[in-house]
Amino acid sequence: MTKIAILGANGRLGRVVAKAFIDAGFDVRAITRTGKVPAELKGAIAVAGDALDRQSLIRATQGVDIIFNGLNPIYTDWDKCLPMTENVMAACRANGALHLFPGTVYNYGSPMPQVITEETTFHPTTDKGRIRVAMEELFRREADAGRVRTILLRAGDFFGGTGSGGWFDLVVAAKMEKGVYTAAGPAKLVHEWAYLPDFAVAFVALARNLDKLGFYEAINFPGHAVTDLDIKAAAEKALGRKLKLTFMPWWVLRAGSPFVTMWREIVSMSCLRFEPHRLASARLEKVIGEIPHTPLDRAVAEAMQDIGITVAPMRQAA
Repeated sequence: MTKIAILGANGRLGRVVAKAFIDAGFDVRAITRTGKVPAELKGAIAVAGDALDRQSLIRATQGVDIIFNGLNPIYTDWDKCLPMTENVMAACRANGALHLFPGTVYNYGSPMPQVITEETTFHPTTDKGRIRVAMEELFRREADAGRVRTILLRAGDFFGGTGSGGWFDLVVAAKMEKGVYTAAGPAKLVHEWAYLPDFAVAFVALARNLDKLGFYEAINFPGHAVTDLDIKAAAEKALGRKLKLTFMPWWVLRAGSPFVTMWREIVSMSCLRFEPHRLASARLEKVIGEIPHTPLDRAVAEAMQDIGITVAPMRQAA
């Protein structure tokens, strides 16, 4: 049985990916700093490991075939990204493990390309974009040297799954139970979203089709390229009532950003909310077959339920 270690198994992404690999019959090791994992990950072996401690991480991942790198520090702690990445590469080398990694669109900077393909060149214009590019350059060097094989799957903003900390739960759905939908940018602007259960299943499919992949691959995951009006309509269908449309007060964040570190970090990435973009792939379907894609109405309804919003039973999307 293939053994996979999930780094960041307490996070939203790690939880969903771990569950997908458990359901697919993999031997799953859930790595967290405390060695404790959510109850939903029944079937996984919980192991303590600190991604900032190289030897701790190597020990925690000993004997695995695959390491899924779901580590993602909060916006104000991104100085930890590269040290963590170097430690993950060391763990992969020590164990001869394949590296699976979730990429982002931060690499493309501003102005954002309206359509991002696997051939679109990086043009980072933010610190976070430059960090992401540096991480991917490290993956490429390790692969070119024959030390670590990396399969990267690039996605947009996440929604779905339990946990908190994403745009969907913190902004878009934050006031839905009070009858309000909050758009994070222009309501008609196309934005790339990834429904996490679909994204996780795609990773499982990649792990089952390694014979079709090279030693380094960076593949796009076309999720839901939709507008806030599209998501609002899906949420209204799930709730069985209309929602008032309001907008995130960017002017407040901009005014306060010199004084509030988190606001400054959010503002630095505002191009993602004001420049249309979507992901396209010429590779993914050829490798895994049909790309996992839950219809938007159902995905939004399930994502709302995941964060505790009551959905009208008779109006759930089929």
